[in-house]
Amino acid sequence: MSVLDLAPVAKGTTAGAALQATTELARRTEELGYHRFWVAEHHNMPAIASSAPAVLLAHLAANTSTIRLGSGGVMLPNHAPLVVAEQFGTLEALHPGRIDLGIGRAPGTDQVTALALRRTMEGLSAEGFPRELDDLMNYFSGERPGQIIATPGRGEQPAVWLLGSSGFSAQLAGLLGLPFSFAHHFSSQNTLPALALYRQNFRPSRWLDKPYAMVAVNAVCAETDERAEWLAGPSALSFLKLRSGRPEPLSTPEEAAAYPYTEIEREFVLQRRDGQAMGSPETVRRQLTDLQERTGADELMLTTLVYDVQDRVRSYELIAEHVAGGLRRTA
Repeated sequence: MSVLDLAPVAKGTTAGAALQATTELARRTEELGYHRFWVAEHHNMPAIASSAPAVLLAHLAANTSTIRLGSGGVMLPNHAPLVVAEQFGTLEALHPGRIDLGIGRAPGTDQVTALALRRTMEGLSAEGFPRELDDLMNYFSGERPGQIIATPGRGEQPAVWLLGSSGFSAQLAGLLGLPFSFAHHFSSQNTLPALALYRQNFRPSRWLDKPYAMVAVNAVCAETDERAEWLAGPSALSFLKLRSGRPEPLSTPEEAAAYPYTEIEREFVLQRRDGQAMGSPETVRRQLTDLQERTGADELMLTTLVYDVQDRVRSYELIAEHVAGGLRRTA
């Protein structure tokens, strides 16, 4: 099992505090034996401080020693492929064998912010993604020699993953023979169809001889189901406000519990929790076992969005101590 962290900014705190908490979490999950620790690129979101994955990963790598570190993901439409190749080539050169480059097709933000990042509409459409991905991979491999050499980059390729929440990247990952990570944590209705497309389209490559699928899932574990439900409140409210165009830092559990949900809003929150993992260790073990058996995932990536970093750490501790040992691959 692995970890996806968003460096959540809690109300009343700062982005600096959020990044320090992420560093603390990376060190602790390494001690607990988690396989990899990824951070996600988001922009123009007051509740998320992981807007610069390459910079954050350099800091995390300097504060850990064994856990794999990566992006979940770098959103390729926001960046020139050469920049991504040089940034992650630098990380791989500094920390060989520890770096993952998870690549997403969406901008991870609104179109106005995406345009501010890229400074041009070229490359922002989904149709341009395969070409930009091909350019990126060539900067690492140098298979098509040209005038530009990525240094660092050429010959220092991290492990490349494709990320997705629908079928497009699933098919592309299969055709290219790359590992694939699916965003079950916010697109659970598409999980099984996307994984089926990935496996159906898979072609062996220099990187993989058979499909390798990871599923990202929301997980909040506490001593009791009631405590986990309480801790998960801010995440649900944050997602609701984001989708309704009112993003703000993460509320306290008390504020989330007091929020006057409409019936439509409450139904939205309940739908988002479908297929996720929340509760006591026994409840979470049952939920993650069911998810792994249904998806045949080779790896589960847990993301835990709660207000206090100590509750976040404790959730990963409980899962490592009471849940992880009971999960086994079914494929």
